[in-house]
Amino acid sequence: MRPRAGRLRRLATPLGILATVTAAFAYVGTVDPNEPGHYPVCPLLKITGAYCPGCGGLRSAHAFIHGDLGTAFSANAVATTGYFLFAAVWVLWLVRAWRGQPLRIVLAPVWWWSIGALLLIFTVVRNLPFGSALAP
Repeated sequence: MRPRAGRLRRLATPLGILATVTAAFAYVGTVDPNEPGHYPVCPLLKITGAYCPGCGGLRSAHAFIHGDLGTAFSANAVATTGYFLFAAVWVLWLVRAWRGQPLRIVLAPVWWWSIGALLLIFTVVRNLPFGSALAP
């Protein structure tokens, strides 16, 4: 196989993921989630009235795609942080694919438990009166 064809094949997956994420953001950027009726309501919010960690994520993505980082962060701080984290991991993935190296990100269990604990704390705090600034 020619080196160029091999490199293109290695880049296909990260570029395909980027195309998919770009299409999703383009759709959310075009179809405003702030207007009722475009997207379904979060089932947890509908049933319990409590915000889940993802509540406000579509509004966050809409604001983010329009360059309003303050509104994006206030709609969902975790989602907005995730956009930047995704971008960093994607660039690392692309560079490693270009070099012919696999992307291996191994997190120790303590990191997974910490992420879960932070999401739980975020969820609880955004549903309490003093944490209303974190609510969408």
